[in-house]
Amino acid sequence: MTFNPDADLSGNTTRRRGRTAAIAGGASVGVLGLIALIAGPLLGIDLTGLLGGVSEPSGDSGSGGSVIENCDTGQDANERVDCRMVGAQVALDAFWADNVDGYRKPTMTVVDGATSTQCGTASNAVGPFYCPPEEGVYVDPTFFQLMQEQFGASAGDLAQLYIVGHEWGHHIQNITGDMQKYPNNGTGPGSNGVRMELQADCYAGAWIGRMTEQTDADGDPYLLAPTEAELTDALNAASTVGDDNIQEQSGAVNPESWTHGSSDQRQYWFANGYENGLNVCAEAFTRSEGDL
Repeated sequence: MTFNPDADLSGNTTRRRGRTAAIAGGASVGVLGLIALIAGPLLGIDLTGLLGGVSEPSGDSGSGGSVIENCDTGQDANERVDCRMVGAQVALDAFWADNVDGYRKPTMTVVDGATSTQCGTASNAVGPFYCPPEEGVYVDPTFFQLMQEQFGASAGDLAQLYIVGHEWGHHIQNITGDMQKYPNNGTGPGSNGVRMELQADCYAGAWIGRMTEQTDADGDPYLLAPTEAELTDALNAASTVGDDNIQEQSGAVNPESWTHGSSDQRQYWFANGYENGLNVCAEAFTRSEGDL
């Protein structure tokens, strides 16, 4: 249980888009699919065409979708993954409104199948990502199941919140100007792309470290303090999406092609934010490559 069951989540703006698109036959995404899933959003392109059997977006892909219903309390968020995404949106907006002057909320879309975006197709073959020109976060909850079944991650409730918090971190980088200050300069362990991802991990950790501080109108916290088991689960998720872990599945680790950082780095920056707060996250761009 991650959310306070009594927390008020009503009035949220999380929307659902897409209907029936799916990976044909429920097949494994495989290593190539995981590379598309991880690398595509960072590069701002749609790599799902590399994956066989991925359905086209459904008919409502260009619409704004509909607000997710019956996700009014923390208890709903503990019981349903779509409501958990709703709760993440509410709690993250509250946290960042307290910590960024002039904060503006991103849109939050739960993808059911597939939908079109300005950054390519959001689908159950792509996974969570942030689309800068839309200032929008897209999450297909089946990604968490893929992490569990295909790639050995536990991907429990707090791990899911870490992943959403990471994408919110990219929104912060966008609206504060870091994306423009540190543009894509290629790949490699000291690249801006890797540093951007590690900072987003730090932001997610800082939020989770203070997740009980945001409250609803009645003063009830949205989230409960994480347990050690939940923190281990979140660190496991960070490790799973490390570049070296992904590359090991294809048999060759090449740091010069990294876009997100190693498993150890991703775990470190999550823990750094969790333990020390937002102030340390800027160091992702100021430290030498060897100290990342």
